[in-house]
Amino acid sequence: MQTPNDNHYSQQYGSDRVATRYWHRLEDGRVQCDVCPRACKLHEGQRGLCFVRACENGEIVLTTYGRSSGFCVDPIEKKPLNHFLPGSPVLSFGTAGCNLACKFCQNWDISKSREIDTLADSASPQRLAEAARELGCRSVAFTYNDPVIFHEYAIDVAAACHEVGVQAVAVSAGYVCPEPRAEFYRYMDAANIDLKAFSERFYRKVTGSQLQPVLETLEYLHNETDVWFEITTLLIPDENDSDAEIHAQCEWISEHLGNDVPLHFTAFHPDWKMRDKAHTPTATLTRARHIARQVGLNYVYTGNVHDPQGSSTWCSGCGELLIERDWYQLGAWHLDDDGRCRHCATPLPGRFEAKAGDWGRRRQPVRLEAVAR
Repeated sequence: MQTPNDNHYSQQYGSDRVATRYWHRLEDGRVQCDVCPRACKLHEGQRGLCFVRACENGEIVLTTYGRSSGFCVDPIEKKPLNHFLPGSPVLSFGTAGCNLACKFCQNWDISKSREIDTLADSASPQRLAEAARELGCRSVAFTYNDPVIFHEYAIDVAAACHEVGVQAVAVSAGYVCPEPRAEFYRYMDAANIDLKAFSERFYRKVTGSQLQPVLETLEYLHNETDVWFEITTLLIPDENDSDAEIHAQCEWISEHLGNDVPLHFTAFHPDWKMRDKAHTPTATLTRARHIARQVGLNYVYTGNVHDPQGSSTWCSGCGELLIERDWYQLGAWHLDDDGRCRHCATPLPGRFEAKAGDWGRRRQPVRLEAVAR
């Protein structure tokens, strides 16, 4: 992973507004943002749909550099990442805004915020990295809203984290253009990509975006990087939970990404503009997991429900239990020091240490002024 250099945004600019790299001027005088496929075309003073990238003085600036909607120490499994430093604590934070318009957003108070007051905390990249280290976190996660929109801040934080031995995790919808995507993931150690459905209809109708750029991000991560990544699909009743769509998604993953990419099917709860939908039944998640396993995917999980069977990791070689999970609490651990099954020596893909972490299921909100002083 890349470390700090003289191209870093924080070394060039010093406020909550920083100039950005991915944009160009149009013949009609507007400026087009080139970070994500939405390609917002802005007049002076206008903001993109994400709210945090704006046209000022004829160029695109990030208006929320160094500001956060809050910090919390979580179990890494909550991202969800089941094959990346299991049991370890991760310092999680987000900003405001989002470049998608998901009607079912589960973090709408942050991602749909248009209030700068939401950004209650501030931290330089170096201070945030030091806080993570002082709190005993093995990684920092950019989450709650999509780090694609605070590209420059996320990169600087990741670089600062690497300087103090802390890893960087991106929780993203993967809706990003190729050039900024390549720069962004040079600094990431792990990612969870939210594959929201497997139809253009759903992406257009429910998220206001497109499926194909997300698939391209997944293929890029698999083919061009050493970033460890997992995939999450939130199953919404009567929207993206049909057997046919789940089967098609799993076949695409198997063909394009291989059978060892962990896939998480998680339960929807009514929120934001989809309060008329019912909660996802546990049986739906179990059915989806069964379909994925039939297609050949080796590591398929259920989430947002109590399902120890579906949240635990099982050996793809002999079928024995490798990592037991009850919600986010780890139990039995049957990996050897090299990350192999103790029963049959089949390697478990992922990033593992000799011993599991012991953070458990705790969620610990923190204020940075109390640490890293």
